[in-house]
Amino acid sequence: MLINIENIAKRPTSPHPLLNLGFRIFFVGAGVFAIISMGLWFAVLQGFTPFKGMVSPFYWHGHEMIFGYALAVVAGFLLTAVKTWTNQTMPYGWRLGVIFAAWAVARVVWLGVHAVPSVAMLMVALVFDVLFWGMVAWAVIKAVWLARQKRQIGIVAKLVLLMFANLVFYAGIFLNHIDVQAQSLYVALYLVIGVVLTIARRVLPFFIAKGVSVDDDGKPNGVNIEQKNSDLLDRVSLLGFVGFVVFDVFTGFFKIASAFALMCLLANVLRLKNWHHQGIWQKPLLWSLFIAFGGMVASLGLFVIAPFVDGVFNAHALGLHGLALFGVGLMTISMMARVSLGHTGRSIHTPPKTVSVIFMLMMVSAVSRAVLPMFGGEYMRWIALSQVAWILAFMLFCVSFVGVLSKPRVDGLFG
Repeated sequence: MLINIENIAKRPTSPHPLLNLGFRIFFVGAGVFAIISMGLWFAVLQGFTPFKGMVSPFYWHGHEMIFGYALAVVAGFLLTAVKTWTNQTMPYGWRLGVIFAAWAVARVVWLGVHAVPSVAMLMVALVFDVLFWGMVAWAVIKAVWLARQKRQIGIVAKLVLLMFANLVFYAGIFLNHIDVQAQSLYVALYLVIGVVLTIARRVLPFFIAKGVSVDDDGKPNGVNIEQKNSDLLDRVSLLGFVGFVVFDVFTGFFKIASAFALMCLLANVLRLKNWHHQGIWQKPLLWSLFIAFGGMVASLGLFVIAPFVDGVFNAHALGLHGLALFGVGLMTISMMARVSLGHTGRSIHTPPKTVSVIFMLMMVSAVSRAVLPMFGGEYMRWIALSQVAWILAFMLFCVSFVGVLSKPRVDGLFG
């Protein structure tokens, strides 16, 4: 039998393993940026360096945590996962490098904005932010369209809305409209949390079922569980979250927002109950995800009580940071660790011993920023502790995983 060599698909190639798939370069970029940006925010907030930018330092920090760090992780995850979901080729090699370069240029400019109040610099940042997210969204939308996967419409809609929220934020800066900046950041954070809730709903029960069924050596241990999602809980969670976002951001009816937050909280408490298995507590890559999801749910509780504790402590601000640090911080660093191992052909059952320390540092960061201030004490010290724990967590992540992400797959495959 003759084989037509021309009909055999050529093996993909890229200049460096970092450009093989989106998770590699974007997880490295996100990890390094998380250290630099939080280090600079620590210096600004603790008074070690002045802030001269055109935007409020708090909104500068918020923008870069969402549109800088969080979207880098989301981009890395989707540019990898969508390939699996749709069986379509995602950007690699120089095309992936161009997408990453757009993100990196925007981040460098935004880091400089704190010291140089320049409209020109913000215009440059705007152009490259739009290029970055536009290319990510196009890659995802194209793959979903070719695969005719209607179930991905929710993800696609969130990507488009994130672009719109970023554009509105820039407009708020140029028009010097503080309320517009604030609303766009709230919407963007909630959209990212919506993406996290969607992805976690898909993968967490699967990870738990597979993870508890094997020992550390990857061999079956006889534990077989079936994790099912509930369509009713999905609908209640979605309705509660959307209602909460609408009334929290766009109206003054905070008690109604509280009621919707309670609806979403209860639905996700039941989700956690359905997903729980005692075996997860033996595996860092499972318990970290479970705690991250639980932390997001608990943070919704702060929005539930916010209208009733006004004057006692700022539950709304603590809830925002709880969502950010559990849902963006702990959830993403745990997912990055898992994906970095699994998609480079390494065992997810025997992660580096450092991962437990990484996750505990991120938990310290979250608790220090979102929980401990409720009990009094020096507020700025709690924030400083949270910042330092965040920086240490990502330093350890980079030490543990940059080498993994920079090397070819151990099984010789491309990816």
